[in-house]
Amino acid sequence: MLRTMGFPGQYVQGPGALRNLGGLLGKMGFKRPVVLCDAIVADKVWPSSEQGLKDAGMNSSMLLFPGECTRAVVNALAEQARKHRPDVVIGLGGGKAVDTAKGVSLALDVPIVVCPTIASNDAPTSRLIVLYDDAHQLAGVDFLKSNPAAVVVDTSIVVQAPARFFAAGIGDAISKKFEAAQCHASGRNNAFGTPPLATALLLAGATYETLIKDGAAAYRSVRKQVLNDVVERVVEATVLLSGVGFESGGLSLAHALTLGFSMVPSMAATLHGEQVAFGALVQLVVEERPQAEIAELLELLCAVDLPVTFAQLGVDSTQTSQDVSRIASATLGGQTGNLISPPLSQAQLEAALLKADAIGKAALRPA
Repeated sequence: MLRTMGFPGQYVQGPGALRNLGGLLGKMGFKRPVVLCDAIVADKVWPSSEQGLKDAGMNSSMLLFPGECTRAVVNALAEQARKHRPDVVIGLGGGKAVDTAKGVSLALDVPIVVCPTIASNDAPTSRLIVLYDDAHQLAGVDFLKSNPAAVVVDTSIVVQAPARFFAAGIGDAISKKFEAAQCHASGRNNAFGTPPLATALLLAGATYETLIKDGAAAYRSVRKQVLNDVVERVVEATVLLSGVGFESGGLSLAHALTLGFSMVPSMAATLHGEQVAFGALVQLVVEERPQAEIAELLELLCAVDLPVTFAQLGVDSTQTSQDVSRIASATLGGQTGNLISPPLSQAQLEAALLKADAIGKAALRPA
């Protein structure tokens, strides 16, 4: 039986990493980069990055990301980029800007180098391109032909972003141990269409161990915009370990729930990682994990200000029962029966959602 893993061509992390971007691209043989970023990143990060490219003898072009990753936006930006005849696309910014850059690189059939400016999710290392519609709801997923040619994480920039984004990265990553294990147990394939290798499960497990050990301390440092070794370790876990772990290990209920959450308008303001954090709690409830394991997860989520209740996700208490029904229906709709083993009925998933909410409320009550 064939099993597949995917890795970025190179992974570079550390303070000032973007200053070396030109040298890295040159060593990789690229000469005509086109950079995609949003207006804020263009103002605060792009000037120094552009200078580094110029110092390396490269004439780069910059395209502005308008804010939502839709097929129409990808197609329009690809047409703009094509005029510059780029040999590589640089995705500079947050998750949706990076996904859009991936879409442009796919349309132009050139490699991509991903440079995340926040550590809010583990998308940078993967082939996945998450697309939305104009109503900000999930519209589909496309795939690059191969993983990014390189991922460059400048931690001196990451640590300056709002701490909420850093926490969301922890939320997105904390579920991967359980999701990869469930994928393996239920016979599901990973994002490459094969069963996961043991290495993927090891990386997903290492992600969890790192976050449980260092996540809270790293979050406290980022709130003070302090960059230290503990922050570096957590960034490595949330971007690299989690990214390779999820793509090659597989996803399960915690991420499937985000489709259901996207059907509730009041959750629109929440970040992907915030939704996955609560989804991880729901998955542990469904799996009937030991109380100590649930308590360990709750302690971390609370320590980094991630949501553990529907109220924290913006759900009106008077609408909870209706929203839970909508979430369960959308999550299970179109999913294969082995999303989780044993398969869930809608009533079972609704009960698990409400139980997770109750557990979260109890954890938030003063001792």
